[in-house]
Amino acid sequence: MTQVLCTLCDIYVLAIFGRIIFSWIPIANDSPVAVVRGVLVKVTEPLMGPLRRALPPLRLGGFGLDLSPIVVLILIQWVLSLVFQQPEMT
Repeated sequence: MTQVLCTLCDIYVLAIFGRIIFSWIPIANDSPVAVVRGVLVKVTEPLMGPLRRALPPLRLGGFGLDLSPIVVLILIQWVLSLVFQQPEMT
């Protein structure tokens, strides 16, 4: 069961990184790559959307930096550390 959780988290992390990379590239809406980007958005938006609305964008120069992917990645690592925490031996 823990291996399945690790695999799902790894896939989700890859989806987040894919979404980040696709956000930097202009993609035409009729492109086949737009379908992949749409799937990545649908998969990652349930966690990133509420965080994006709660966190203000970090303003750097003339653009805003979305912090929601960073927060989601930290949360995933935190949950995994709780799941795989070794019980203390006394």
